[in-house]
Amino acid sequence: MIDKLIIALEKQGKLKKQSVGIIQIEALLKEAILDLEEAKTIVDIAQRATYLLAYTAMLKAGRALVFLKGYTPSDGAQHKTVVEITSAILGDKYKDLTEQFETMRRKRNDLTYQAGTLLSKGESKKAFSDAISLVQEILKEVKSKNPQLELDFLI
Repeated sequence: MIDKLIIALEKQGKLKKQSVGIIQIEALLKEAILDLEEAKTIVDIAQRATYLLAYTAMLKAGRALVFLKGYTPSDGAQHKTVVEITSAILGDKYKDLTEQFETMRRKRNDLTYQAGTLLSKGESKKAFSDAISLVQEILKEVKSKNPQLELDFLI
């Protein structure tokens, strides 16, 4: 399934082959972890900032996963492409989590580009929790392909 999706996205111009080193992948994962560490400090006082940091952490980790496959998003819908590839790589076992990633992508667009978008404290806390889970799963996936990777994630 993942190979067919990659071929389709390449043909659509949404993905292109790119050799990315493990150092770049590790750097993105470190930033994702840092985003979540920062979100943890504000989760009870700043819902919008927590939500946006959680989404950004998911996006960075998802990009690391795309890079691990030897590709980079290459069109105006890069966030959507990252969500699609992340969902395909992690598979049905993590379908609920990757569907939440897509929901967060859309909500992030609303928060960024439309005035008056509502965001509850519950949504913000769920986004933070889901981001932790997704980043943990992506770390496992990356470590399975590169056991030398030494990133600890202790949130």
